[in-house]
Amino acid sequence: MAGELPKIAFGSTDLQVTRLCQGTAFRTLERAETDTRAEAVLRHCLDVGVRFFDSANLYGSGGSERLLGKALIDAPDDVVVCTKISPRDEDAPEEVIPFTDELLRRHLDRSRQRLQRDVIDLYLLHQPDRTTPADALCARMHGLVEAGLIRYWGVSNHEPQMVEALLAAAREAGTSAPAGVEDYFTIGGGALTDDGQSRTRWYHRQMLPLVNREKLGLLAFSPMDRGDLAPQRTPDSGSPLERLCTDIDDVAAELGVGRAEVCVAWMVHQKGVTCVLGGAESPSHVDVMIAGTTLEIPSDLLAKLLEARDRYADALEAGSSE
Repeated sequence: MAGELPKIAFGSTDLQVTRLCQGTAFRTLERAETDTRAEAVLRHCLDVGVRFFDSANLYGSGGSERLLGKALIDAPDDVVVCTKISPRDEDAPEEVIPFTDELLRRHLDRSRQRLQRDVIDLYLLHQPDRTTPADALCARMHGLVEAGLIRYWGVSNHEPQMVEALLAAAREAGTSAPAGVEDYFTIGGGALTDDGQSRTRWYHRQMLPLVNREKLGLLAFSPMDRGDLAPQRTPDSGSPLERLCTDIDDVAAELGVGRAEVCVAWMVHQKGVTCVLGGAESPSHVDVMIAGTTLEIPSDLLAKLLEARDRYADALEAGSSE
């Protein structure tokens, strides 16, 4: 019998989602579409109550969508599926092209077919289209909603000003607006912005206020910071990453859990984060992620984690300016 996990509304929508969203990129599996381990992870997610899944048309050249569609054939009706469209043609992925009506409809139809779903719950623009005006993008996405092909739409990896432009354009035209965002957000933040800022700290300052003000859903990915915070990884001795891992492990020891649970829980505790997008590639990793979404961290330990995050960000930014 399937388990039950608490659910939360995704932003202002009527989509009820679990705090853990299982992703389907499966980066360490050579070919997830035909790897029985990947399907086992998805079926375990369903068994333990995960009801939110994420994919993209270019993950595995469509293979991840096919895998997810196969796994969800007999899934409960309350499963919510998110997939993304890249501004690249599936037939020529090296070419960046605008989100035209033709491109959106063609690749949405392909995603629906691969996922074996008539309607996609949440459809995201995977990367920015920097040539098409915001009002035109809103009108095109609104058309997909009006046609009954998608329920809601949003964006991934877009700067705050781009999201604000889309929201303003939708309000002006009376079309459906972005319902949420999917972005890199983690306690580590090893990735830097183009001008050398910690992306996590930048996101905290620039995007979260917008997310909270506009009541957007936020699907935050990379809880283990692209593997940098994975327990099996050994950071360089004396490095800022080693200090951060030690700080997280100290909090984990006080709570009687592992590092991964604390990393996930930290994300859930940030105001504005709706769900954590996890890339678990084994059933046991799924269980750890779920434990993290329900872990309560006392305020004093949250303060310690924030200090650790800022200390790490300071070190990264100082290193980038040298």
